Amino acid sequence: LLFIGHEPLFSFKYKDKKFYLLRGNTMELLPKINHKFDMVFADPPYFLSNNGKTIQSGKIVSVNKGKWDKSHGFDYINNFNRKWLKQVRELMKEDATIWISGTMHNIFSVGQILTELDFKILNIITWQKTNPPPNFSCRYFTYSTEQIIWARKSKKVPHYYNYKLMKQLNGDKQMQDVWKLPAIARWEKSCKKHPTQKPLSLLTRIVMASTKPNDWILDPFTGSSTTGIAANLANRRFLGIDKETEFLDISKCRKNEIENKEKAKL
Repeated sequence: LLFIGHEPLFSFKYKDKKFYLLRGNTMELLPKINHKFDMVFADPPYFLSNNGKTIQSGKIVSVNKGKWDKSHGFDYINNFNRKWLKQVRELMKEDATIWISGTMHNIFSVGQILTELDFKILNIITWQKTNPPPNFSCRYFTYSTEQIIWARKSKKVPHYYNYKLMKQLNGDKQMQDVWKLPAIARWEKSCKKHPTQKPLSLLTRIVMASTKPNDWILDPFTGSSTTGIAANLANRRFLGIDKETEFLDISKCRKNEIENKEKAKL
């Protein structure tokens, strides 16, 4: 990996040279990277921490994730998404694609900014959770889905899509844009849990659908690095960025976990 000026300090660099973590503010670190990526997965703040309540494991809990997830208004959300998407775009190869997850709290802003920055939106995947928490207020339909926008950098340069594999995984039928997958399982929390952690099954499908072996994948809001675990298990290379040491420690633990042959035998 090449950097402009002084090389940022890696929070973690695994010996296989396929798993790198950077600690710091994404907006500050992205301009320092002088490397092009084949794919980006981003799980930016949804801005849904509004002091509401939800149910987890039968218990009433707050929906708040942290200060980073609190909304400061429509203009703030748009400006935030515009800034990081502009920076990420500069680090994408011409044929690269980007996947961005969200809910109604941020996904409309993301779609608008992608169009504004001249990306070509390919699909809007609906991830239908097979085990969503019940609706606490009983005044709305149960929230059971998240959206994931898939877009390519250039309208004119073709992107990579492993159509054959996706069809094979779907009983030899074309895979549709509604994916029925469970939320994270208990075994995915063995190194502790990120508050917005995505299931490995979801990220594995995304990685396999849109990258080739040895491709470079970037996650600018890496959290517990499910993207990196999926990437490495599929023989792809990964760089993740996060400013929270706590979450990067979970990422390190998860990488060490998949490299531990003794644990793999269990």
